Amino acid sequence: MAAGGLSRSERKAAERVRRLREEQQRERLRQVCDDPEELRRKVRELAGAVRNAKYLVVYTGAGISTAASIPDYRGPNGVWTLLRKGRSVSAADLSEAEPTLTHMSIARLHEQRLVQHVVSQNCDGLHLRSGLPRTAISELHGNMYIEVCTSCVPNREYVRVFDVTERTALHRHQTGRACHKCGTQLRDTIVHFGERGTLGQPLNWEAATEAASKADTILCLGSSLKVLKKYPRLWCMTKPPSRRPKLYIVNLQWTPKDDWAALKLHGKCDDVMRLLMDELGLEIPLYSRWQDPIFSLATPLRAGEEGSHSRKSLCRSREEAPPGDCGAPLSSAPILGGWFGRGCTKRTKRKKVT
Repeated sequence: MAAGGLSRSERKAAERVRRLREEQQRERLRQVCDDPEELRRKVRELAGAVRNAKYLVVYTGAGISTAASIPDYRGPNGVWTLLRKGRSVSAADLSEAEPTLTHMSIARLHEQRLVQHVVSQNCDGLHLRSGLPRTAISELHGNMYIEVCTSCVPNREYVRVFDVTERTALHRHQTGRACHKCGTQLRDTIVHFGERGTLGQPLNWEAATEAASKADTILCLGSSLKVLKKYPRLWCMTKPPSRRPKLYIVNLQWTPKDDWAALKLHGKCDDVMRLLMDELGLEIPLYSRWQDPIFSLATPLRAGEEGSHSRKSLCRSREEAPPGDCGAPLSSAPILGGWFGRGCTKRTKRKKVT
């Protein structure tokens, strides 16, 4: 018997299991692209499903925002992937990000009543900025532009034109500003890894649950589904399999729901949505900062609050921007505090309890 209580054959078997698991992990991270003709064929099938759906709900993940220079989490260069490799994480200034072709396509599909509700894991606020109505969005993990007073009933929301999460982190949510009504400290709306979301808005769990229960078709865009799969109420698990919604997945990598899908499309979200909108005969609206709803929804800072943040503010045009405040090209900088990537490093340090 060898040291550690394992025989030579047992050590070899354990090594084989370890290598197998590593190979499975590499396979799951591997990106697969359908060839152009196959992708077009699949999009035609998806278009038929969209036309025939009585109640279509869209689930979105970080993959729909990569075209806006916001990294995903589990892709080859995703936040979690890099952290597991011991590499530092940096991201473009998120205030420079704008709704992508996919965001704008979803907004148009909702306008045309082909999509009834959108459930998003993203905190970047781009669905809101695309023009999608607040009532049609459930931002399950919060919105970087929204802070709330939980002392006011109902909770009082403050939409801002800057990232409110500069001073916040896992289990630390106060933003440093106070409610204009009652003076209570405001908090962000972000749900970090390891936290449970309890806010009514912008999480909007009630609408997400109702939409899932009504759905006959679910379209998943740019999500690994490793988090969403943990929310049984989104998958109608109490219904017999024959009565659950048909599932369509657009993702470059493996997801734990692939075997359940009626169709899996291996392609970038923008590429798929461009083909889909063409197949449906719908024009994709161009994003315009002049029409961005966030500017009409936003609550301005009060006198004395101007120095309460150092994040770049959104602006409608270069002329409107204070000197050096916006209009600069996308840049890469270390993530210091705030929602992006927070909780990832925390999780990598945890040891599994056996």
